[in-house]
Amino acid sequence: MTLFDQGRVTTVKQDDHRTTAKPFEIPKRLVYNAWKRVAANKGAPGVDRESIQAYKKNLGGNLYKLWNRMSSGSYHPKPVKQVLIPKGDGFRSLGVPTVADRTAQMAVKMVLEPRLEKIFHPGSYGYRPGVGAKDVVLQVRGNCWRYDWVLDMDIKAFFDSIDHELMMRAVEKHAPEKWIRIYIRRWLECPIQLESGEMENRSCGTPQGGVISPLIANLYLHYAFDHWMKQNYPGIPFIRYADDIVCHCRNRNEAETLWENLKERLGHCKLQLHPVKTKMVYCKDNKRKGVYSLTRFDFLGFSFHGRTVQDRQGNLFTGFNPGVSRKSLKRMNESIRELNINSRTQSTMSELAEMINPKVRGWIAYYRSFYPEPLKRFLIRIELRLGRWARNKYKQLRGRKRRSWNWLKRFRASFPKMFVHWDYLFLKGHG
Repeated sequence: MTLFDQGRVTTVKQDDHRTTAKPFEIPKRLVYNAWKRVAANKGAPGVDRESIQAYKKNLGGNLYKLWNRMSSGSYHPKPVKQVLIPKGDGFRSLGVPTVADRTAQMAVKMVLEPRLEKIFHPGSYGYRPGVGAKDVVLQVRGNCWRYDWVLDMDIKAFFDSIDHELMMRAVEKHAPEKWIRIYIRRWLECPIQLESGEMENRSCGTPQGGVISPLIANLYLHYAFDHWMKQNYPGIPFIRYADDIVCHCRNRNEAETLWENLKERLGHCKLQLHPVKTKMVYCKDNKRKGVYSLTRFDFLGFSFHGRTVQDRQGNLFTGFNPGVSRKSLKRMNESIRELNINSRTQSTMSELAEMINPKVRGWIAYYRSFYPEPLKRFLIRIELRLGRWARNKYKQLRGRKRRSWNWLKRFRASFPKMFVHWDYLFLKGHG
């Protein structure tokens, strides 16, 4: 049993029964540990504009107030703050809760997640502890080698379409604690403050950006899709990463039948397959000679399609393999272009490396494991930008491409570890 006191947790004796007077028995230690996770995750302020640092200044008082309200049943979340994130030709809407509400959600997550992990399907990967996206890509690749067809599913506006009543039925199945059920419903029904400042009420959906949203969204799809597939199509393996789903089928007829039945099933769950983005794909390679119009699909930033690869004996063949997708390459190009490297003639090479390396390090770590040639071509384009930067910065290099490449090569030989992509592209034993 613990007390919050001026930003620290102090232990009290076990015979202190003050916490049992509340309608709901919520350990203070749970709320404190939830706060520590929220603080570690950082994140932006919510509608109250209170940052994690500001909340921390009166941590003891803030956590005590939150625990007191949660334990008494008087806790009501503030509206979530809308943040629009560019996505393709439009925007993705995130809903950012306040620091206090994120802490409350984390407390519920810490109680609920271990229970749900025991029932989640092994084909479900997204938002689960200890699961890496690259492991998922490896599993999808193996399935594509064994099965000829893929049903690439896209659920239209999934997070915005979750039915609250169906969601609560799933929650109630695994949360006997009344306070958990009450607060999850309040979070589901919490209004969102639009960027314009207007308030918008929600009758369905759960905002992306909340701590609890990924967990309960996974629970929703567990019953809407995973459990249904296990009951009705046990012979069709699938990989689900949040709401991105691929099903592996033996033949075209099996994929078509599954598609039609899934439309009906998801419709019962108030969800809809995207009519354009959902598609069947034929995994065409050297051995599979059939004809079909669609022979590639994207999943988790990778594009899966037939690629020329080399076996251990040096023979070339076409294998169905993943590599960084065109969409991902476009985003990466835009990210580098925004740095405006060519015009930063006041910067040193070391300063350019500090700007570029954090981005490139993550890209290499994620994409290097599967068919790295598209990634290498992209990294060479960064070299071209550095060459243009050198010609703009130094008078003796202006208009002299070959001389600038030689200058860059000498610099790279002197400082081979300065840029992350140099280590990957040019040092022996890498790539």
